[in-house]
Amino acid sequence: MTTSKILIVDDSPVDLANLKGIVEEAGYSVVTASDGEEAYKIAKSARPDLILMDVVMEGVDGYEACRLITSDHETGKIPVIFVTSKNQKADEVWAKIQGGKAVIPKPYKSEQILNAIQSA
Repeated sequence: MTTSKILIVDDSPVDLANLKGIVEEAGYSVVTASDGEEAYKIAKSARPDLILMDVVMEGVDGYEACRLITSDHETGKIPVIFVTSKNQKADEVWAKIQGGKAVIPKPYKSEQILNAIQSA
């Protein structure tokens, strides 16, 4: 599968803008969401090729949003990569149990984001 459209989900406007800049500069189309509930709705309507998702967000957090997305027959094949400050080994294991394909710890480097996109 060729990745062209990426959904970025983060409740921090600064982190959202930073990730969006990295991804758009690499030539990808970007849609954004600021919480897990919005991410699920956008995943269903915009059908991104990949999702970069924060974990700690108000309301529906990244783990719950990932479960919703990966268990839905319409969106279940969209890879979710967590970009999070939760970077303990247990967090990485839990992220994968929720359906996440990878975890990138914050702070991150542009190369980590782009490598994860290309590997998904």
